Amino acid sequence: MNDDCIFCKIAAGDIPADKVYEDEEILAFKDVNPVAPVHVLFVPKDHIAGVNDLNERTAAIVGKIFLAAQKVAAELGVADSGYRIIANTNRDAGQEVFHIHLHLLGGRRMGAMG
Repeated sequence: MNDDCIFCKIAAGDIPADKVYEDEEILAFKDVNPVAPVHVLFVPKDHIAGVNDLNERTAAIVGKIFLAAQKVAAELGVADSGYRIIANTNRDAGQEVFHIHLHLLGGRRMGAMG
């Protein structure tokens, strides 16, 4: 756990969140500033700052996060209509919290990425 990381504090239960999925390694919760009707964040419980910090030991968590996102998309009713998964890496890409995470967006038609 990184004591300065808000996602570590949420994963530890120190900060409340509207959880939609949890297992031994992953936590998913609704974004407090949603940009779509469905906007869920998926974080590993162990602190990894970003995609550039993955290694052979931590890479498996990414696959598990995608499987959790698949399950949550189905449970929230957006799997068939479609959803977007986004991972921002570093400041120029818009990463604001430096704890690797995925955004699942759905519930409306998404525009083209630019």
